[in-house]
Amino acid sequence: MSTPYASAAPYYARYRPPYPAEFYELLADRFALDGSQTVLDLGAGPGPITLALAPLADQVYAVDPDPAMLAEGSRLAEERGLANTSWLVGDAAGIGRLCLPRIDLCVIGRAFHLMDRDRVPADLDAVLAPRGGIVLVDSVPRPGVPRPPWAAVVEEVSERFLGPGPCGADEWDDADRPGGPEDSEDHLAKSPFSRVKTVTWDQTLRHTADEVIGLRYSCPSCGPALFGDRRAAFESELRQALLDHDPGGVHSRTVRVRAAIATRRRT
Repeated sequence: MSTPYASAAPYYARYRPPYPAEFYELLADRFALDGSQTVLDLGAGPGPITLALAPLADQVYAVDPDPAMLAEGSRLAEERGLANTSWLVGDAAGIGRLCLPRIDLCVIGRAFHLMDRDRVPADLDAVLAPRGGIVLVDSVPRPGVPRPPWAAVVEEVSERFLGPGPCGADEWDDADRPGGPEDSEDHLAKSPFSRVKTVTWDQTLRHTADEVIGLRYSCPSCGPALFGDRRAAFESELRQALLDHDPGGVHSRTVRVRAAIATRRRT
């Protein structure tokens, strides 16, 4: 069965910027990842975190409710020879039904705000090892930095083809979405994993016009299938609008990557 993510999944995997290497170095150091641990990537999408952690773990379980996203991640894992990844259809409300082994680390990227943020840590308490933890990672516009003006160009052209809708609230313009990073960290602080440490990194990202189009298609509400036979026209108009806005052809933005590391308080 086709889902809203079916046409967006390959673009999500290819065009969403990866988290910085420092994030994975932090995980490896904090949780002593030496190739013998079991990791859960909850709300994995097409698995960018799964694929990055596979070389550091014995086994990584990628769990997501959307089969199209998991299929894309599984394809990439096979392409890269990462045989220690498992791709499971499921959601955060059914952690106990997945029959997972003892987990050493659970990472949730850009998905915790979609979950029951009180129930999920409680459920993970039953499957995480005594010294295990939950790590939330997200990226939002850096505080105090204005929205990149080229984002309004993308939004205007998209609305001309698809009408007004959720396309405007995409990955470069969602700092104030409900359940943002700080709110999510407050939920963790009230959970069994109440010892929360937050680390941030700032990234400057630069996109070509083709990459901006790929980012647009990575949003399920703007996936390429939604444009039908107008897809070529959309791409042509968006490229021209971006060129008119900035003849240099490079579209920059600054984001803040925020990782919240939550562990149990030892008695």
